[in-house]
Amino acid sequence: MTLTMQRPPIGSQALPIEFMNSHLRLLCVLACLATAVPVYAAVAPAKPNVLLIVSDDHGYADTGFQGSQDIATPHLDRLAASGVRFTNGYVTHPFCSPTRAALMTGRYQQRFGHERNPFYNPADHREGLPMSETLLPARLQPAGYVTGWIGKWHLGAAPEFAPGRRGFAETYGFIGGGHRFREWTVNAAVEYQVPIERNGQPVERPEHLTPAFGEEAAAFVRRHANAPWFLYLAFNAPHTPHEPTPERLARFATIKDPVRQKYAAQVSLLDDAIGTTMAALRETGQERRTLVFFFSDNGGPVSVNGSLNTPLRGAKGSVYEGGVRVPFVVAWPERVAAARTDDRPVSSVDVFATALAAAGVAMPTDRKYDSVNLIPYLTGEKSGAPHERLFWRNAALRAVREGNWKLVRGAGPADELYDLANDVAETKNVASAQPAVAGRLVAALDAWSQELVDPVFEGAGGRNAKAKKNAKKQQP
Repeated sequence: MTLTMQRPPIGSQALPIEFMNSHLRLLCVLACLATAVPVYAAVAPAKPNVLLIVSDDHGYADTGFQGSQDIATPHLDRLAASGVRFTNGYVTHPFCSPTRAALMTGRYQQRFGHERNPFYNPADHREGLPMSETLLPARLQPAGYVTGWIGKWHLGAAPEFAPGRRGFAETYGFIGGGHRFREWTVNAAVEYQVPIERNGQPVERPEHLTPAFGEEAAAFVRRHANAPWFLYLAFNAPHTPHEPTPERLARFATIKDPVRQKYAAQVSLLDDAIGTTMAALRETGQERRTLVFFFSDNGGPVSVNGSLNTPLRGAKGSVYEGGVRVPFVVAWPERVAAARTDDRPVSSVDVFATALAAAGVAMPTDRKYDSVNLIPYLTGEKSGAPHERLFWRNAALRAVREGNWKLVRGAGPADELYDLANDVAETKNVASAQPAVAGRLVAALDAWSQELVDPVFEGAGGRNAKAKKNAKKQQP
């Protein structure tokens, strides 16, 4: 800023030199303060940011705000305290990729055949989220949003499926469904050794993936403080292989189970990375105008990675509660009151409609959508439940929830009905005692199934099962 002193007009009374000097000093101070204000504070966009944080294979009981006693998650606890914790928060599928396909499209993934985890093959142009679907970032870009993806993709490995071609302007992460965290030289499946890429180009591997994702997210937040943005921060922690740093592992020496000890350390690193991201929001003055979602992509695979889904029954892959009910938080300080719990069932598929509504973008009407805008339910403008029913299908396993009733099909020889209000652990099948309820839910499940298509690719699970079957046939 340039300061000038003008000569008093002819005939006017000259100002005392002390008065002029004091005002000159004041103007200098104001100029210095103006130049000291960070650039990101110059303009506050009218539209809110949207931050979608997804963890991977994270147990229902494994955060402090869910009651964990052996794994401290102070940053996630602070996030939960700043918004609403949904105690009945669900994902649309008990596996990684189908859940991600639904939250990116606002549709049950079975509507377009994405019911399995795609097999990692960059030459396979079938195994991935169909190009006929328009993803959330592509809906937000025309509204002026900067779009970013950081972390795990798992929606197809062929070039056309890459995040940079599906609406994300800035990308950093890996394309497959899993990856090593720090032990880069250890033998592993090809998928777990693929390059870490920035905007489609390989970059040097970081010291540890989880902190790196948090730092990348914080940099994105700082870089785009003057424009509305959508960031999809998809961690691969605490999915196996567990590779915590020695320092972080030592913090959990009191946990005697070595698998859970490593798992706890991975969750702690995840929590810190989320803390790094949230700190950037606060430091740049963006926290109040950022709509944040956090949940896991499915229930914890208890016997595999050391997670806990207590008090729920089942695990990853199951349509019992332990496979599909997850830690679930929504925060938006500018619009949503803090420190609340909400028992109404909501779903990860609701991210789509909620984000569009926050951005002022009309919900598309070109096909059937399952996503519900949660904002009026969060603000109290609407009462009641956002969904009349929620549905699940994983091959032969099916389930539907209506109110507190849940019907499970395919897990046993007969249909099972549970009253979740009194039996969250799904221990008492009341189908025979409640035939009318069971019949109604069977009809609803059958009607929903008629709207779906068969899986369009067999996926990694299908190929593995086929390989095991063939190997068994070849045995003498």
